[in-house]
Amino acid sequence: MSAPFRLHGDGIDLYVRLTPKAALDRIEGVETAADGRSHLKARVRAVPENGAANAALERMVAKAVGVPGSTVSVVAGGTSRLKTVRILGDTAALVKSVGALIGT
Repeated sequence: MSAPFRLHGDGIDLYVRLTPKAALDRIEGVETAADGRSHLKARVRAVPENGAANAALERMVAKAVGVPGSTVSVVAGGTSRLKTVRILGDTAALVKSVGALIGT
């Protein structure tokens, strides 16, 4: 299984499969797709209109990783379920935080 993130010059890119309109906001672990790529499975209560689900995902990831919300942004997949979320900051600390989040 590959890691659901990639190191970026000033942080990391986290790959997420988002399900909007869920009963609860939560991160459910890692899922491996048929092509072998891994994604973090996440659910948010927000609806996928006017960026509400993306904003909810950014807030949830920031809280889970322990970084300010301003350092987290959806950079790809804005209207798709498969998204790339960029987290800016110290790469080593982010890898440790995300590793703890995904259970590695």
